Amino acid sequence: MSTYQRSAIQVLGDPTRLAIFEVLANGPRPVGEIAGEVPVSRPAVSQHLKVLRDAGLVMDRQEGTRRLYQLNPEGVGALRDYLDRFWDRALAGFKQAVEQRTREEQ
Repeated sequence: MSTYQRSAIQVLGDPTRLAIFEVLANGPRPVGEIAGEVPVSRPAVSQHLKVLRDAGLVMDRQEGTRRLYQLNPEGVGALRDYLDRFWDRALAGFKQAVEQRTREEQ
């Protein structure tokens, strides 16, 4: 597991950061709008966004006088690839268990 992926998983372990991540899954938002949807102050949201950005999960861009935050497709893709490996292993293990049980029943 790369440090990048471990960081992403670790930062999403925080309930507030996970909530912010989920808000951003609906599209780009400025800090003020995000703060209106999570139970922490605007300065706290900014701090959480920095952690998410440092982990590669969020990116930001200037739009007029506002800064919009959105999910970083590359970071989310890397996280998904990492989690897919576990899913693939789980499915392979399930298949093996079913095949073993079927052989034992015959």
